[in-house]
Parts: sequence; structure tokens; C-alpha cells
Amino acid sequence: MLGLPQATPDALQAPHRQLVSQQLQAPGTYLLIEDTTELSWPEAAERRPGLGPVGPGKATSQGVLLHSLVAATWPAHDPTPGAKRPALPLLGLLDQQFHVRQPVPDAEKAHPHGGSRPRQGRVRESALWTRSLRAVGAPPVGARWVVVADRGADSYEHLLQCQAQGLGFVVRAAQDRALVAADRAPAGRLFAGLRAQPRAGQFELALRGRPGQAARPVVLQVSYTPAQWLRAPQRPGGATGKGAPVPCAGVRVWVWEETAPGAPAGLEWLLLTDTPVADFAQALVCARQYASRWLIEDFHKALKTGLRVEQLQLQTAPRLFAAVALLSVVALALADLREKSRLEPDLPAEAAGLETTHLRVLRQRSRRPVQTVRAVFLALAALGGHLGRTGDGPPRWQTLWLGLRSLRLLVEGVRLAAQLPPE
Repeated sequence: MLGLPQATPDALQAPHRQLVSQQLQAPGTYLLIEDTTELSWPEAAERRPGLGPVGPGKATSQGVLLHSLVAATWPAHDPTPGAKRPALPLLGLLDQQFHVRQPVPDAEKAHPHGGSRPRQGRVRESALWTRSLRAVGAPPVGARWVVVADRGADSYEHLLQCQAQGLGFVVRAAQDRALVAADRAPAGRLFAGLRAQPRAGQFELALRGRPGQAARPVVLQVSYTPAQWLRAPQRPGGATGKGAPVPCAGVRVWVWEETAPGAPAGLEWLLLTDTPVADFAQALVCARQYASRWLIEDFHKALKTGLRVEQLQLQTAPRLFAAVALLSVVALALADLREKSRLEPDLPAEAAGLETTHLRVLRQRSRRPVQTVRAVFLALAALGGHLGRTGDGPPRWQTLWLGLRSLRLLVEGVRLAAQLPPE
């Protein structure tokens, strides 16, 4: 099936994306979380057709850039603004793109100006962000869609596209852009202006563990600037400042803690948002929306370490991309279940996202009552081999995937048994 010409990622995900789009038509606020990750496959005696260079060993590696846009619901009223980020129901994928890098042409390498002019003729990888926005369109009346993204989305064209489609945005700034006043007169630099603002308040956030740094709770300080305008950068055919400036507000979030000499630098987010920020409450909403960007990183981990898409044995790019498109929907369901089990564990089991038959079979198979979302999560992990002992730690992505796969086999057996003719 994956080898059929019509089995493209867009076609395979079309029913799923349509359901997600329908949910976004209801009044309310929704986050559209964007990010790009690299998928790479082991080197083989023969290169797999259709893949390109990725990672540090680009000369010999083979893979693709996967750009995804995930939708989640933002609560109308944040019940605990001083605690952890709120639980966000994941609605699904709105768009997904597979970008294959092409080797740099020899003519570009040999260009006397460092290849800047020939490079302008190639498709920029930053265009992935803008193409995803065009695919989702504009929000209906009564709904607010907020694009949440890391520094890769800090491009002039991406911010302009948000503005053109009526989309909100909370984007982490990557470039120290020049600011202009309403009359386009120079008004300083972005980073210096944000860092000069006084502290407006603080909130606590649980930072995840990273290599060389354990997970820990930290107190984050928040400051903000009112409305400002980002100067348009130079583009082919247009001088610096010729394009329309981008109106936005700035929010700075940073760690307030003493760091020993040689310790990792404290956390700092310099955020751009379309919403005018006039007080700490508005700045806090912006910061907490950006903190929810971790949902898409959970999705990537589920896809890579759980479903192990980088170990697929398919031998051509179209088949690999089709398989990744299908498994992405499964990975998102696992990420949604784990999100709910952490932040809303006492919800009824029916809110876990399993079909009715799957939930009934899981309850029959489990040795313990399965009445809550947390119980569904643990029962699924037990099917995958998690023993649930005190020192075992939380279930990992691969365990959850094995549990879900086992559950699907059990359900298939139940359905086949129901179709057996009487003896």
C-alpha cells in the first residue's frame, strides 16, 4: 500500500487533518505549535533514493527535515496561573512537510561573494514555517489561533504571514532586530530594550532534565515592553526598512538564581507576541503559552524513541515518508495520553482518547480497575512490559508504543472471534 502513487503523506493524513480543522472552527483560543526535526536513517551499501544530507555528517548521512504543525486547545480561564502549565488537549496535526536538502551546487561554492547571490535562487528552509501557515488558512470569527514556535520561526516573512492571515503568535526571538517608531524612525534594538525593563512578576516552572543538568523547579522572572515595531530587513530587491514593519510586543522570561562559575547559563526567553502587553497577567499568559511548546518535542520523542521511525527498513523515500505520516498520528495520540496522565490524571477513562472497544478490552485485560486517564496510561504501559514497581520510574515511549500495539492485536482478535461461525 505504501508504494502506491496515491499514498502520499498529505493524502494519508487528510481525514485526520480535516477532523482537526473542524474542531478549530469552534469559538475559543487554540495553539498552533510549529517545529522542525531531523529524521535520519543508517547508512547502507546503497543510498536510499529520495533522501538528502542531514546532521553533522551531511556528506554521508541520509534523511529528511520533518516540519509539523500541531493544534492544541488553550483554556478559556487558566485556573492556576502560578503553577505548572495547564493541561492542553492535543487536537492533532494540521500540516506536515518533508523537506529533502539538496547538496550545495559547485557554482555556489565557487562564487566570489560567498555564494550569497546564487543562494537566493534556492528554496530557503525557513520557508517551511510560512508554507505551513498557508495550509491552515485563517481563523473564523470568535476563534483565536496562536502560532507558538521556537527561534527557527523568527523570520520576517513568517511574522508577516501570521499578520496577513489574522493569526496570533508567540515566537522566541533569534535575532537582535532593529526597532522603529510608528513613523519608522530608529528606536533602538530589540534585546537591549527587553533586558532594560524592570521585573513585573514571577512564576514557577519545572525544567526538564538535559545532558549534564538534572530536572529541577525554577522561579522565572517576567518583564515586558509595550507595543513596538520590528524594522523590515534587507531582502532581494528591497533595502533595509523598505518593507512594512511588524507590530508586536516583547516579553522577557529569565531564571532568577545564582549560578556558580562554569555552570550552564540561566534560562532566558525573549519572546515576540502580536498581543499588546500592558500588565504582568498578559505577559504571564504569553510566557505560559510558549512553555507549552514542549508538547511538540514530546511528539518528536514519541515518534523517534517510541515508534522508532528512524529504524524503518523501507528502501525508498516515498515509502518512508508515507510510513512516517501514518505513525505521526499514532505518536501524537501517545503524547496526548501522557500529557493527560500527568496533568489531568483523575479524568474519566473515556477521556483518554481510546475507542470504546479498545477501552473495554483494556479493562478486561488489566488486573486493576481502569476508571481514570491515569489508570488507562498505566494499564497500557503494563501491556508494553512496564512492571510498575517503585524503582522502575515512569513508562518510556517505547513501552507505551508496545502496549498500544499489543492492545490493537487483542482488539483485532476480539473482532475476528465475533465473526467466527458457530461450530
